Amino acid sequence: MHIDGLPIGIAAGGNHTVVLLSSGSAFASGENADGRCGYDPAMVSLESRFARVKIQLSPLLVIDKFKFCAATWEATTFVTHDNEVYSCGMGSKGQLGIGDGVTHSVLPQRIWKFPPAETEIISIASCMAHTVVVLSNGDAYGWGDGRKGQLGKPAAIVWSPRKIEGITFHVKRAACGREFTYLVGNPEDGHHDVLGLNKWGVQSSMPDSIRDWKDIGASWGSIFVLQRDNRLLSWGRDDHGQLAPAGMPRLQKIATGSEHALGLTLDGKLLTWGWGEHGNCGPELDDDGDVKGRWNEIPLPRVGTGVIPLASGIGAGCASSWVFTDDIAKAANKDAEDSKVV
Repeated sequence: MHIDGLPIGIAAGGNHTVVLLSSGSAFASGENADGRCGYDPAMVSLESRFARVKIQLSPLLVIDKFKFCAATWEATTFVTHDNEVYSCGMGSKGQLGIGDGVTHSVLPQRIWKFPPAETEIISIASCMAHTVVVLSNGDAYGWGDGRKGQLGKPAAIVWSPRKIEGITFHVKRAACGREFTYLVGNPEDGHHDVLGLNKWGVQSSMPDSIRDWKDIGASWGSIFVLQRDNRLLSWGRDDHGQLAPAGMPRLQKIATGSEHALGLTLDGKLLTWGWGEHGNCGPELDDDGDVKGRWNEIPLPRVGTGVIPLASGIGAGCASSWVFTDDIAKAANKDAEDSKVV
């Protein structure tokens, strides 16, 4: 498989995954019977391999570069560098965002008249059944299952992008939990808000402000904020050890899955914690299948030269974990150099 960039993002649904590279190329794998990977299931089988996502608009026009991608349980949303939004797969509660009553699209379809004129998409997030997009003007829009208020008022299924009203600050980023949405403003101001269900205390336990945030994430029932000093703040569900354990080292990156999380330390060590019964947190678990009140340090396998690679990036999905290593970076750089040879 030709690698033309470094992995910069993972979008993971219930049984499918999309990897976005720094070049804009996207590769999908997993369940595709309903077209959620962006390919006609009658033409391509992806269950055991990754294939590059290409949206064929006409015999001569193909979109194969993207700046964002996000995944609900059975659908995927792709955002192009021209701020066009495409979705594919299934969703009985508006997850596609294409329009009233549309629940299935085998091939990617464009969400028309979005975003509004003179705006750009700067962030996108999804969870099981809803998606939220942040625009350059500070507004946030969402679609999908909003019956718990996770897409603002009125609390209802939202079939096409709808502005989330009532936010009193300029939104910079969003993260989606199972039945809530987490919005943050400028790091200098510390403004943030949680919309939706307060189960597990995601609203009632939130700090007054979160100044100097560096990154954010959400699992199904927990919220994570990586601060500029590389400390990790978290609140919400913790019955399986989902929240950051006490004494955790400072982290350069985080990734949040369904009920587990990953952290990359400043010296490149990979840490995991939370609900790990499917192997997504490594082999050392308690009797309940958890990594609770502590973390696992996951050793990376040696490459062909016998050298242990360094982790350069991480991702997480539904009971799955991903790590990108420096040998991937070297392969990407080699491919880039090879492409320059005439």
